[in-house]
Amino acid sequence: MTTVEKKSGKVGKFVGTEHVETVRRNYREQRWIQNSKRIGKPDSLSVWFSLEDVEGFLEKLKNHGGDGVRFYFGAYDTEYAEKPLYAGRQTIVMVGTRQKETANGEISKDMYISTREGTSILAYNVGRPCPPICTTGDGMDDLGITIVDKGDDGLIIV
Repeated sequence: MTTVEKKSGKVGKFVGTEHVETVRRNYREQRWIQNSKRIGKPDSLSVWFSLEDVEGFLEKLKNHGGDGVRFYFGAYDTEYAEKPLYAGRQTIVMVGTRQKETANGEISKDMYISTREGTSILAYNVGRPCPPICTTGDGMDDLGITIVDKGDDGLIIV
């Protein structure tokens, strides 16, 4: 009997507080200010999903033979009727992936599954973006504080 060993797909790693604070600060200073200015309101800095949401998505992904998740950055339509507070703000879309062997090696491809309506991408979205919804349940805003110099446009506290 021949056993085929699958290569580990692990590419990420656990990181510490300093790393998280650095990448969040970089994002606020290098991307968020311009995004917020362009859409005319504070853009999202994060998207929250419950553990139940994530576990349910991962279970469905595993049941369909998936082996990874790709996180796409996206933006809701400027007239997003389903949740008007989300309109125009950025989001994260989780998309199931499966490794495929190609002539150039293994690649991760977005997964499509059969549904009652036909073939559809296996994806999950519409978490809770912050802003506009930023409370942690204890009445405290979980954004932290950053003072950003906007040059001729002054200072902003985020």
